[in-house]
Amino acid sequence: MWHRIADFVLRFRILLLVLLFAVTGVMGYYASKVELSYDFTNAIPTDNPKYQDYQRFRNMFGEDGNTMMVGVQTADLFKPEIFMDYVALSRDIGKVKSVENVLGIPAAVTLVQDSVKKLNVLRIFPDNPDPAAIDSLEGLFKSLPFYKGLLYNDKTNAYVMAIRINKQTLASKDRTRVINEIIALGDAFGKKHRLEVHYSGLPHIRTQMANKVQHELRVFLMLSFALTAVILLIFFRSILAVLTSMIVVAIGVIWSFGTLALLGYKITILTGVIPPLVVVIGIPNCVYFLNKYHTEYAQLNSKIPSLRNMVGKMGIVTLFTNLTAAIGFGVFFFTKSVILKEFGLVSGINILGLFFISLVFIPAVYSFLPAPNTRHTSYLESKWMNKLLDSLSTLVFHNRRLLYLFTIAICGVSVIGMLRLKAVGHIVDDLPHSDKIYTDLKFFEKNFKGVMPLEIIVDTKKKFGALGSLETWEKLDSLTNMLESRPEIGGGLTLIKGIKFARQGFSGGAVEEYRLPDQFEFSALKPYLVSMLRKRDNNNPNPMSKLLNSFVDTNIQNVRISVNVADIGSVEMPKLLDKIKPQAEQLFDTAQYKLTFTGTSITFLEGSKFIINSLRDSLIWAFAMILVCMIVLFRNWRIVLIAVVTNIVPLLITAGIMGWLNVPLKPSTVLVFSVALGITVDVTIRFLVNFKQELATHNEDIEQTVRRSIHDTGLSIIFTSLILMAGFAVFAVSEFDGTKSLGYLTSLTLFLAMIFNLTLQPALLLWMDKAKKKKGDIRGKKTL
Repeated sequence: MWHRIADFVLRFRILLLVLLFAVTGVMGYYASKVELSYDFTNAIPTDNPKYQDYQRFRNMFGEDGNTMMVGVQTADLFKPEIFMDYVALSRDIGKVKSVENVLGIPAAVTLVQDSVKKLNVLRIFPDNPDPAAIDSLEGLFKSLPFYKGLLYNDKTNAYVMAIRINKQTLASKDRTRVINEIIALGDAFGKKHRLEVHYSGLPHIRTQMANKVQHELRVFLMLSFALTAVILLIFFRSILAVLTSMIVVAIGVIWSFGTLALLGYKITILTGVIPPLVVVIGIPNCVYFLNKYHTEYAQLNSKIPSLRNMVGKMGIVTLFTNLTAAIGFGVFFFTKSVILKEFGLVSGINILGLFFISLVFIPAVYSFLPAPNTRHTSYLESKWMNKLLDSLSTLVFHNRRLLYLFTIAICGVSVIGMLRLKAVGHIVDDLPHSDKIYTDLKFFEKNFKGVMPLEIIVDTKKKFGALGSLETWEKLDSLTNMLESRPEIGGGLTLIKGIKFARQGFSGGAVEEYRLPDQFEFSALKPYLVSMLRKRDNNNPNPMSKLLNSFVDTNIQNVRISVNVADIGSVEMPKLLDKIKPQAEQLFDTAQYKLTFTGTSITFLEGSKFIINSLRDSLIWAFAMILVCMIVLFRNWRIVLIAVVTNIVPLLITAGIMGWLNVPLKPSTVLVFSVALGITVDVTIRFLVNFKQELATHNEDIEQTVRRSIHDTGLSIIFTSLILMAGFAVFAVSEFDGTKSLGYLTSLTLFLAMIFNLTLQPALLLWMDKAKKKKGDIRGKKTL
């Protein structure tokens, strides 16, 4: 069949090349329209209860992850020359397009009771404060406990501005402009007064990380092209071989971008690695085809028959190697995580696409090119390579027992290491600790206990229940105080704080008046609050009305407690919730109230945990599907068993090394196993198919066939493995620790797979032969 396919490709090569380039032109058009994703919440499936809780929260109160923080630390902030510029900074940030609100010291307000016993909202600091009055205004500001822990830390002299950004802008590429303008204004202020300005919050973190992904995508593509080109040039010593291989993978890269756009997907931290992966995985196709072409030409000395035999003998090998690699990636499509589905579908489609690109392009183009000369095929007689392969043969044929003992020992040590593996995820754990995003986050955690939103919805189960009784307010106050007493949770904004703030204004502004009202005051304050809360549809609500309305729903039934939590990770966050939930439920009788814990911090870490579990499941599915491919291809249970063992050992050793080196299981590191499995199986298939072909062609015994297979396939296996290792090694230059891990752990696994495919696998084939002969001897004796 494959020889007929070769005849078809060579006969209609011009038409097929025209079609190939036409499709590439269309894909290039769509590739130009692909966009960058700024959404980091699509890891968790939509039917997950925590996702649904978060969506209900958003429907009631809007976004919780659209606030950017700008912080400084100085004991001299209220010096006139600095404070005047700080006020100007707040004002200038407020003028940035898509900035909706700036909550900071310059925008702080106080509440004052007028002559008719109504509260007026007054700015503490005017736009152009009198330098002589700043000290007294500072005193007034710091007499309002509402702002303590929210806008400043009096113990560390740290100050923060909370900048609310339009959610539609944050979902578009325009977010980069907004974030960069804010940073430019902050940096100018810091430079003028020699202060370090710190930036954090989810909009800033997500934007900066997305921009890093975009930058690294370009770097990875350039490095992967350059490295593979150099290795190909060393291997084939032919510019034409390098150029044709580069064209094959360049077409694959264009198709991958085009597939993203056609499917309506965007570039994420996962889909962003697909184009470099296409380069890395596509090159072995070229090596296998060209190596077989050169081998056939060295025997036949005729171009067209050599190309025909190339496709006839390597077509099925390349198909199954691409199919197993596509399965290794494609199984992610069957998870419930959107980000994994996108990665699995696009990578699987394009890895299979690489097979058709190379199947058409290489024989068609080489049918027009000059036949290879002796310089181009001299690598087939490489002395050092043949010496290396002879050494491997000696190990396999004369030291099998030592090889088995070493494999068993290292697998035993690896199992112990694997048991040490722990799954953990942080919102910024892929960034090095020296990165400014990380250090700035730690600044806010140190001074304000964090910036990650943690939201608690208290459902009073009745309309106007949020203002129904003083007892409810007291419970809300106790819960807020309990939360803020923890070292991981910082002060946020709550309805109760707003009520205390209002009471302090009603009572003359003394610090001691910042407390909950008594029963008599509650009755007097309640109508005023109801009036303010009903002004949510007013086109110009006052700041106090806006504040209160952001913490109750339209029915004034659900109350929101919004605090900030440190990035404590996917292990510690559940422990924290397990501690505070029972305490909260002791305060609120579940018959009268319903508590829901949600927020971006919870959904993000839930998504991280879900991805890790999904990757584990997908690895099992990948292994099962690849096993089916092996059974279909070889139809021999012993060979299939040998293939399985050969591929399990490298993965087991990699897992063991991760455990001993305390490399945690997280989305990027778990991804290694499915990726590596899909690729290492290629090497196994390459060896075993050659073994079967040689056994059938030369009618030799298994020992001679094994020896011949080590020499025939060893050359291409070693060079393709080196190319793959170099291709994944480019990820080591990433700024993301997870992407680095994907690079060096996958390279390690591929190196181990190369070693065991050329040693353990042939040794097991010899064991199979010995077992069959022994079984035959037993049957012969029984017959006698």
